[in-house]
Amino acid sequence: MEKEIVEKQENIFRRDVKDHWYVQYEEAEFPSIQKGWVLPVEGWKDFDPFILMAEDWFKRGAFSDHPHRGFQTITYVVEGRLEHIDNAGGRDILEPGDVQYMNAGWAARHAEEGVGDDIAHTLQLWLNLPKDLKHSNTIYQNIYSENAPAFEFEGGKVRVFSGDIAGVQGPLNSLVPITLAEISLSAGTTYKHQLPENHNAFLYVLSGDMDFGINKVNLQKHGVATLTFNENGTDENESTLTIKANKRNSKVLIYSGVPIKEEIVPYGPFVMNTMEEIKQAFRDFHHGEFGPPAK
Repeated sequence: MEKEIVEKQENIFRRDVKDHWYVQYEEAEFPSIQKGWVLPVEGWKDFDPFILMAEDWFKRGAFSDHPHRGFQTITYVVEGRLEHIDNAGGRDILEPGDVQYMNAGWAARHAEEGVGDDIAHTLQLWLNLPKDLKHSNTIYQNIYSENAPAFEFEGGKVRVFSGDIAGVQGPLNSLVPITLAEISLSAGTTYKHQLPENHNAFLYVLSGDMDFGINKVNLQKHGVATLTFNENGTDENESTLTIKANKRNSKVLIYSGVPIKEEIVPYGPFVMNTMEEIKQAFRDFHHGEFGPPAK
């Protein structure tokens, strides 16, 4: 039904690929194994409200106790198991296809560990907070794959983690509204993905071979694309991105959000609006303001 409605709207904004690339990987020092930048931090103005996305392979000990301030993270587990530990007593294990949301806010202190001998393979997105929310409370939310609603159609399935996609609401409660969907298509299937027209958006191909947008840009595994959007539009008007799968088991993640349009300073584990605020974050951490270690 939703697809039929979209086709009848004459003024629907049709998305295209703005830019695209493939992730380059480097070996890392053990217990890290390999790392790649899906969204490199130097492009944050183009990615706004997103700051960076890292793809990591690691074992236990790579991301032990550490602090954060001034932004949010969304971590998607690709393979292996990921153990979350925070200094407020939170502890949980996430499996492939699960997502963790963290609002670092004023003072998060946590650890992200591989479980046992597992090699954890994750995608971690850093999502900005506007200046007036950088001192918000720290929040953690785990969204297990089986608890994220999904809708199916001939040749495909869309799992919704965040936002409203074709009338299906995801459970992730971000302080800055975003959409996150995992789209799985079989070979030959064409699907029109709906997004608010004023959301900046990007995609990452997890597997397979797909064509995207009006210009049918082809991307395969590890391919990334940013998308055109209507910056002067509203979140009440929908846009569509046409996706066609060319191979079986094609899967893509699509993220979107409204640009915040504020200058930021991403530095180490903190994202603030000025360098002085970054220095204050380091002082606060060393003076114990972030609380006890996560262990």
